[in-house]
Amino acid sequence: MLNPTIRHITFDCTGEPYELARFWSDLLGHPISDIDKPGDDEVLVELPNDTPGLLFVRVEEGKTTKNRLHFDLGPTGRTRSEEVERAVSLGAHILTDRTLPNGRGWVVLADPEGNEFCIERGELG
Repeated sequence: MLNPTIRHITFDCTGEPYELARFWSDLLGHPISDIDKPGDDEVLVELPNDTPGLLFVRVEEGKTTKNRLHFDLGPTGRTRSEEVERAVSLGAHILTDRTLPNGRGWVVLADPEGNEFCIERGELG
């Protein structure tokens, strides 16, 4: 039996899909597809190997509740605090800091469209 594969993880956005894709492209360090340009209704951030791409699609209705699915990012070569600062400098904002006194935990952020994601403790702390 042949099973389906996940091709894209799709983000609805009421703003400019290209701008939201640029945020995620900068945050993750992966390129926007060469065929996509500002003003497009669909924009793809290409991830390596067989990893599903991130597809940003323009929709009319806005986000109304907490995401039911989100990314937990683990910093590479940075501390959690450094990665949070970098994400904020790119346009994210902090929703909740759930860092524990022992260093475990995570920080909940939102991208420019309000989609939640977490930054966990990285290999450097």
